[in-house]
Amino acid sequence: MGVIAVFGTGMAGMGAATRLRHEGFSPVVFDMNGHFGGHTFSHTDPHGFVFDEGPHISFTKDARVQKLLADNVRGEYEVLRARVNNYWRGHWIKHPAQCNLHGLPTELVVKILTEIVGAHYDESTPSNYEEWLVASYGRTFAETFPMQYGRKYHTTEASNMSLDWLGPRLYKPALEEVFRGALTPETPEVHYVSDFRYPSHGGFLSYLKPFAEGLDLRLNQRLVRLDPKARTLAFANGQVVNYDHVISSIPLPELVHMISGAPPPVLEAASRLACSTCVIVNVGLDRADISDWHWTYFYDDDFCFTRVSFPHLLSPNNAPAGMGSIQVEVYFSPKYKLLTQTADSLIAPVISDLRRCGLIRDRDRIVCQHALEVKYANVIFDLDRAEAVKTVHAYLDEIGVRYCGRYGEWGYQWTDESFVSGERAAERAIASMSGAGLPT
Repeated sequence: MGVIAVFGTGMAGMGAATRLRHEGFSPVVFDMNGHFGGHTFSHTDPHGFVFDEGPHISFTKDARVQKLLADNVRGEYEVLRARVNNYWRGHWIKHPAQCNLHGLPTELVVKILTEIVGAHYDESTPSNYEEWLVASYGRTFAETFPMQYGRKYHTTEASNMSLDWLGPRLYKPALEEVFRGALTPETPEVHYVSDFRYPSHGGFLSYLKPFAEGLDLRLNQRLVRLDPKARTLAFANGQVVNYDHVISSIPLPELVHMISGAPPPVLEAASRLACSTCVIVNVGLDRADISDWHWTYFYDDDFCFTRVSFPHLLSPNNAPAGMGSIQVEVYFSPKYKLLTQTADSLIAPVISDLRRCGLIRDRDRIVCQHALEVKYANVIFDLDRAEAVKTVHAYLDEIGVRYCGRYGEWGYQWTDESFVSGERAAERAIASMSGAGLPT
């Protein structure tokens, strides 16, 4: 008799395992790491700073998921109003920049306003991200802000990106909002994240801890081979496990290359899938008044990082009393921008740039500093993605491997969406056992 195997212990894997247990099944949950949590892992350094593996907040509007996460931390969470800004050539600009042009160079603002009026009446049908940006905001704003940011964040050009990831992420303002933001610094908050929640203690991982209780959880188990005919799972430690059903949040390019007999067209499609690598640099300082903003986007090419956030602003328990923390993201990708140095080698240039923009002052004492390389960060929605994902998913459907989460769906999922994705993968597995025929 085989097992119901779930791979990954982040939001998606825990969503699948939780759903299976709710229906009376006993899944075996595997993770290659020595801890559970996946990308939602949090750690406390020896000085008492809590850092997540990249910025994590919960802003879901799904009342069921809200309650589930709230119950997991016994109602002990912070409720915060998102404060977001941008840095461009020495200017600190409230987010989104298109609604907050006040204080920027006059000639730039005039050109942006002129072009954004023209874009307002543009009825063209964009076929890629660059065309969408120009049609939405005009050429000058598009090239100065989102296209420049995209090169740093997505590691590829906007012309090489599709449109099926945008959703609410880029705000399209009314002309009145644009002109008001050019004439006055007082503008309403229009970021797609408004209020959000964050655990009061233990970092974002606290939301997942109760899911792990009572699980058959097997850590340090790195899958190396999945045989869909023999229905076996082989691990790096030599162990072989028989399975009845598999639910995977393993990144598709890695999963496909583990499958015995995967056809060449499927292997080729998997090789075309792009994802960014993120080097996260965490810094602890001896003061808390570093920033009034929860996170900041950096556009300038001569700053090595793309986004900076401040974990101590999410919960007062994320840093020792009177101290503050900075988390910096620097992006690369195997397909477009190789990481050719160690994560630790980026600490010095990151701190230099933090000093240059004033977030770290000359008199500050740096209490801690460390770096982490996250191999899989954000799925890159390049023009290869859609067809490649279709090919890979069709093959996994054929061999009965259920996929879930950001790297199984190969999509742009937030934490609550990843959890629900895991639940749905579990439902598909349950349907195949019962013949209920739930949609895939």
